[in-house]
Formats: sequence, structure tokens, C-alpha cells
Amino acid sequence: MIEVRAVSKSFGNIKALENVSFDIEKGEIFGILGPNGAGKSTIVNILNTLVKPDMGDVIIDGFNIRNDDDSIKLIMGVVPQEIALYEELSAYENLMFWGGLYNIPKPELKKNINKTLEIVDLAGRKDDRIKTFSGGMKRRINIACSMLHNPKILVLDEPTAGVDPQNRNHIFEVIERLNYEGITIIYTTHYMEEAERFCDKISIIDVGHIIAQGTLKELRQISNVKDLLTIKLAAAESEIISRITSENPLFRYESASNSIKVECINIGKETSVIINQIQNAGAVIERIYTQGTNLESIYLKLTGKELRD
Repeated sequence: MIEVRAVSKSFGNIKALENVSFDIEKGEIFGILGPNGAGKSTIVNILNTLVKPDMGDVIIDGFNIRNDDDSIKLIMGVVPQEIALYEELSAYENLMFWGGLYNIPKPELKKNINKTLEIVDLAGRKDDRIKTFSGGMKRRINIACSMLHNPKILVLDEPTAGVDPQNRNHIFEVIERLNYEGITIIYTTHYMEEAERFCDKISIIDVGHIIAQGTLKELRQISNVKDLLTIKLAAAESEIISRITSENPLFRYESASNSIKVECINIGKETSVIINQIQNAGAVIERIYTQGTNLESIYLKLTGKELRD
């Protein structure tokens, strides 16, 4: 449904994107992850026609972004990271205003407004001014505004930033419902657990390049990140530690926590063997911690752990 082919974009001397390519299938939830300044916003702005690429092509549902951007706007809904609502207007008035930009006939628009208010569970607050809403409620109205023209594709840019757990959970339910109804979703977030929960495929971008993309299973293989087993010892006798690490070169001892750390391909199958090896060396185990491979560990392995400002 979406084809991005060798797209590059610069702003002055800054290369925001360089030779970026990916495909998004109809009905997928496609995640875009990356550190601050990686190029996520530029990709999103190109997809929603706000920015033209310097090189490359973007085909969305058969339309080329270079000369069919008006057609693309009619099939795409965009939920920006910044809330775009008029505080002094009611929820219903905001929806009437934003829906009116799509030249939707009034009877159809009113029907769509009532439907979307039900979806985001705010029908009972439709006549209240936006300034009386919580941050999470505003984000839900923001999502409703993007759905009034019945888009085939929805772009969600950090949709749960600064949202309390109850509103966040409701936004999750809205996303899952819309995707179940066939809407293709492009999702950017800094919350790894969200991408892990929703996304069929994930693209990780850094310094303007896609450094890895695929399903979570494929990203595990690409990154070669393993499960981590941490065994905290009750005592730290140097002779025992030396015996453990010399007999098992993959075992790493950390003196600060008095722990043995071992990377495992399959932590479920390897744990008992590792425990026996440590105990046979004469060590007494105090606690055992397991950490399975997740998207966060993959992301940090691929992009690094240094701070990005």
C-alpha cells in the first residue's frame, strides 16, 4: 500500500534522510523508531505530504507524492504529536471545523462526528470546551479529528506522550479497533513496549539511515541480542570466582553487584545448566534474575546507549 524508494532529504547542510526505503502492506501497523534527531519526523512529514523529498519516490495507494498529494491527503489521517485543537471551542465544534476542511457534506460529517466520538468514548463530553479536558482526553479528540474523512491510512506520531495510564489504555483500544476495521497505521513512539505490542513490522532509523527493519523476530536475528541471566552470589571468594570464569569463558563477573552475568540463546533451556556449573564451582547463589530479549534491548544494541539531545 505504501512504497518508499531511495528517499533522501536535506535541510541546508543537514542530511535528515539518506537513501531510505521500506514497504508497508495494507492493514499493517508499521512502527518507526529512532533516537531524537534520527529522521523520524522527516519521514512522517514526507508521508503526510508536508515535506517533499529531494530524491526518491513515495507511492501511497497508487498515488505518487510528487504530483498527487491532494489525492493522498484524502486517504490519510494524521495525528500530530502536538495537540491541534481550539481550547475555547467544544469538542463537537472542533470536529465540525476540522471535518469541514475536507469538504465533507454536513449530514455525512455530523454522522462521522457522532461515530468517532463513540469510538474515542467522549460522546458524553461533546458539548464541553476543550480547555476543560485532561491531556489524555485532548489526545483522544485529536485522534477523532483525523478520522472524520474515513481515511485508509492513519499516521500516529507519539500518540500517548504525556498521557495517564487510563487514557493510554483507551488509546490502545482505539488503535486496535481501527486496525481491526482495516486501517493501515504508521506509528512512531519512544515507548518500546507500545511498538512491541502493536507493530507488525518495525523500522529503526538513526542519523537518517534505516539500520534495521522487519518483524520483532527478524530484528532479534539482525541484532544478535541474547537473553541475559544474572546470578547474584551470596559471597565473593576470589578463588571460586576465578574457577567459574576460567572454566566458562562466556560467564562475566561484575564485582560491583557480586554477580555472574551470562548471555543465553534460550534462557529457559540454559538456566538450570548454568546454575549447576556455578554451584559445582563452590559458589552459593543468593538470587537469580532473568531478562528476555525485548525490543528495548534490540533498540539499544543497534542505536547505542549514549544520550541524544
